[in-house]
Amino acid sequence: MRIGSVSEDKNLEKRIAVTPEIIKKYKSLGFEISLSENYGSHIGIKDEIFKEMGAKIVKDEVEILNSSDIIVQLGILSDDKISKIKENQTLIGVLNPYKNKKQLENLAKNKINLFSLELLPRITRAQSMDILSSQANLAGYKAVIDSFANFEKAIPMMMTAAGTIPAAKVLVVGAGVAGLQAIATAKRMGAIVFATDVRMASKEQVESLGGKFLTVEGSENLETEGGYAKEASEEFKQKQEDLLSETLKKIDIVICTALIPGKKAPLIIKDNMIVNMQSGSVIYDLAAIQGGNTAFTEVDKVIEKNGIKIMGESNILNKLPVSASNLYAKNVFNFVDNLIDKENKKININLEDEIIEKTLIK
Repeated sequence: MRIGSVSEDKNLEKRIAVTPEIIKKYKSLGFEISLSENYGSHIGIKDEIFKEMGAKIVKDEVEILNSSDIIVQLGILSDDKISKIKENQTLIGVLNPYKNKKQLENLAKNKINLFSLELLPRITRAQSMDILSSQANLAGYKAVIDSFANFEKAIPMMMTAAGTIPAAKVLVVGAGVAGLQAIATAKRMGAIVFATDVRMASKEQVESLGGKFLTVEGSENLETEGGYAKEASEEFKQKQEDLLSETLKKIDIVICTALIPGKKAPLIIKDNMIVNMQSGSVIYDLAAIQGGNTAFTEVDKVIEKNGIKIMGESNILNKLPVSASNLYAKNVFNFVDNLIDKENKKININLEDEIIEKTLIK
């Protein structure tokens, strides 16, 4: 069996799907591993390191795409590369089926096995493969670090002979994996942290990290069976808006993390709310790539409105590519491990396995 991975477009994606330490694990499953030349050089991993671990470095990417039983990537490949994949080969990655629906449907018709890992079910057995959680954790951390770097005051309370500097007040919108990590990071750095979420189950988690949960009066629990947030009613949105409007007047830093899978990000912080915020405040919008949680978010730009900075990036994980790659590569390996018939040393697409059935694009 052969597994391969080719370079991503490094202008868009600096993470890699195979790291040196994961190669031994693939070899223990019986795989030969092929990687394209300079596969990890941009994040300080030379080809020699991959070779030492047992991978084959191939100059011609077409050779890798033609000869691999399984191809592991981050995102979907470019059209010219994907045209080289043949019937019965398997492509695994974050294929974004909502955005790339037609392209993926055409590939599935050509009998290429496509597995998109953001579709993993939220079950215990799939936790070690959960790329959304591992990557969101890092995103929540980095959003706090970057927003603090752009905030022109100290974060923790400081008592000095010249007087006391008050602690910064942080609001985290959305208490999923990214939001909870943002709360923990901000709290560790000495901020006073508030959080809000449409899922009432988040209250206990927020409070366990030392945050204060903002409860909308008469809250409904807006959580899907899979553990994701779902669309709120108009009445709930209005109550949330009123609560946020008042809260934002005293907040220094806002971290927005609210996303609904496959849909445009909900607009939560509107222009009239931003007008009432204190000058010098910072908003970091992790939902920028899906439209943003604020009225003024623009991808890969810092927008200034009334002295308030609004930040949003297309891929914040490009700022932590080594850590993000290490976690992603482990998630992918755990998925491949589940996909292999170890006795017969072959790929086994068992549709009775919920993990395989949910991630396979048909």
